[in-house]
Amino acid sequence: MEHPILSDASQFPTENTVFSHIGKTKAFWISLFDYVESYHPELSREWRYYRDGKSWLLKVTQKKKTIFWLSILDGSFRTTFYFTDKAKAALAASDISEELKEQFNSGKQYGKIKGVTVTCRSQRNVADAKTLIGIKLAMK
Repeated sequence: MEHPILSDASQFPTENTVFSHIGKTKAFWISLFDYVESYHPELSREWRYYRDGKSWLLKVTQKKKTIFWLSILDGSFRTTFYFTDKAKAALAASDISEELKEQFNSGKQYGKIKGVTVTCRSQRNVADAKTLIGIKLAMK
């Protein structure tokens, strides 16, 4: 698995910093966050430095509910969503890739949740992330 690269706690991630690292996937970043701003303006973004992982992560929330985490990689970025088993049927019925469905079904369980991680390297990956946002928002 690739490691996040924003590891300097003293360097807050600006848009320019992010774009310098994600390179050609900038268009996918813009597509994802244009969607968030247009269809889910209630979602908030907050960069936080996490000492345990020694990197900056972007936390996207709706009030106190975390929708997804985003980390920056060299040449791309990845979003991670955490779901309880209640989401199993919604994920299975969705149009996300079979690989992501399998990732959820056979993934490691952390307490009551399992993660689904999408590395955004194509428009298909962004479409999967958008679908996962919808599923996450629909879960109570």
